[in-house]
Amino acid sequence: MFAFMRPIDILNNHKLKRTSCREGIIEIVMEANQALSENEIRERLAGNYDRTTFYRSFKTLVEHHIIHKIVVDNQVVKYALDKPETHKSAHAHFYCNTCNTVKCLDNIPVQHYALPDGYAGEETEVLIKGTCSVCKEQASL
Repeated sequence: MFAFMRPIDILNNHKLKRTSCREGIIEIVMEANQALSENEIRERLAGNYDRTTFYRSFKTLVEHHIIHKIVVDNQVVKYALDKPETHKSAHAHFYCNTCNTVKCLDNIPVQHYALPDGYAGEETEVLIKGTCSVCKEQASL
């Protein structure tokens, strides 16, 4: 998907130490065509990393804006490669209520809202919930 980028280049761009766990997490997120949960990433990660190593690596990648969090609700949180790495602008996300997938909607830009005096916006998240095309097609069979 992002063939022009390598995990090691991303880590170097952020002046982060290269570790196999960090590289593995980035590679998994890059190869997925949808956002993944922490558990999905951990299950796909090759190698025997203890919980502490995984979570420290994961936290570092989130803090350095290499991957970003997509909060669906208080039980579902997914992660995808962040905008600086993908060179995408702010965009909406789609959550399928049927198969629980989260996809970036790159062609749907996030609107900038005029806020009242004294307010300063820092982030805007747009999450659209519904049925994805695959589930909708399967339901019509």
